[in-house]
Amino acid sequence: MARFEINNAEHAGMGPQTITSDVFFQMGINHSIGRGVPADMVAAHMWFNLAAAQGNREAIRYRQEISQEMSASEIAEAQRHAREWLYRH
Repeated sequence: MARFEINNAEHAGMGPQTITSDVFFQMGINHSIGRGVPADMVAAHMWFNLAAAQGNREAIRYRQEISQEMSASEIAEAQRHAREWLYRH
């Protein structure tokens, strides 16, 4: 199961109103290449989706790129997790 929490202490306790699209984008990068976390395309897609929702154009491009390597069910799972993250935060 993918891990979707922000673990960096400098971002702990921040709500979505204070987390910038750049933070979401960096989380997507980290999960897509396994930097500091296990590589996880579902998690990467989720973070890129959250960044894209805030207008991050790079996130839109990266999300499209990794979508080509994902199954429809993986994309649906990532979208569901993004909606759940927004609902919780």
